[in-house]
Amino acid sequence: MSTVDILDEQERLVVETVRDFVDKDVKPVVAELEHANTYPESLIDQMKEMGVFGLTIPEEYGGTSVSTPCYVLVTEELARGWMSLAGAMGGHTVVSKLLLHFGTDEQKNRYLPKMATGEIRATMALTEPGGGSDLQAMTTQAHRDETGYVVNGTKTWITNSRRSQLIALLCKTDPAADPAHKGISILLAEHGPGLTVSRDLPKLGYKGVESCELSFADYRAPADAILGGTEGRGFAQMMKGLETGRIQVACRALGVGRAALEDALAYSQDRESFGKPIWKHQSVGNYLADMATKLTAARQLTLHAAHEADAGRRVDMEAGMAKLYASEAAMEIALNAVRVHGGYGYSTEFDVERYFRDAPLMIVGEGTNEIQRNVIASQLVARGGLDA
Repeated sequence: MSTVDILDEQERLVVETVRDFVDKDVKPVVAELEHANTYPESLIDQMKEMGVFGLTIPEEYGGTSVSTPCYVLVTEELARGWMSLAGAMGGHTVVSKLLLHFGTDEQKNRYLPKMATGEIRATMALTEPGGGSDLQAMTTQAHRDETGYVVNGTKTWITNSRRSQLIALLCKTDPAADPAHKGISILLAEHGPGLTVSRDLPKLGYKGVESCELSFADYRAPADAILGGTEGRGFAQMMKGLETGRIQVACRALGVGRAALEDALAYSQDRESFGKPIWKHQSVGNYLADMATKLTAARQLTLHAAHEADAGRRVDMEAGMAKLYASEAAMEIALNAVRVHGGYGYSTEFDVERYFRDAPLMIVGEGTNEIQRNVIASQLVARGGLDA
């Protein structure tokens, strides 16, 4: 049974449409765009036209909400073409989910219809220069006054922040709160005076889309900009959002791993040594077998998390497992694709060197894999075991 057979006919068509887009429009241009670190304006516009930015938004707001397994396979297809394209809609979908789960009616009506079409693209701002994965140690503060909030602080590694119109900003509205997480809120921030996108960070991979530092200096936001309208709920809200985010990162890893496997498999059949295709040499064949097995296992873990999410269950452990395993598998598969290609794997004329540069992002992004192991272990204890 094909993986897409788990979807209904309409959702299969969605995945097939994105797959055709990747094969016909992305793959022929990705090497040139990636090596020039050029923002893929035309490809993003095509994604808007296909409705990709509205896949987690219900029809009542103009979207085409699909199941989470469908979203997994769509994201995998995008990342198979270019991981940066999947990244361009990753934070956007997390913010969509945050608004759907926690936003006021006014917030939903203001943002979701334009987010569904991609007219408004959204991102989230969590990480700070000195905090990393320790979100409770953040120093960005939003001080309430008679007209709204005054924000000061710095965020870093914020993807799409230069071109996104909406930023879900995690900040402290009560710095003295004990425990600290009760003083954290999500502020829906739009670009304006006091918000500076200070610089694009240079990166090993993940080219094309920007990852930036954000500086808030007496930035003002209205009183109704707090997600859900109530202060102090932001940490729990964002932890729920990160369940979607970590599934999304796992999907990106699937796409990179699949692209690397497909290229290695094709090359191993074309390239000959000692009178036979190199896949027939046991060492190369073993690489291919292990790559395919680990990719399949990673996809099943990710789909399991997706099904559990659609069942309405808490999936921080399942999403953490999927993100942990898929990202580590993608890194190994990308390295082995370089091995299979031999010297050509080190050449920028072949795509496998790009996969090898892109794969590490999924290991450290959306919470490092060390953090994922902490989440998994704590949930194992809290739930009383794996199958309790």
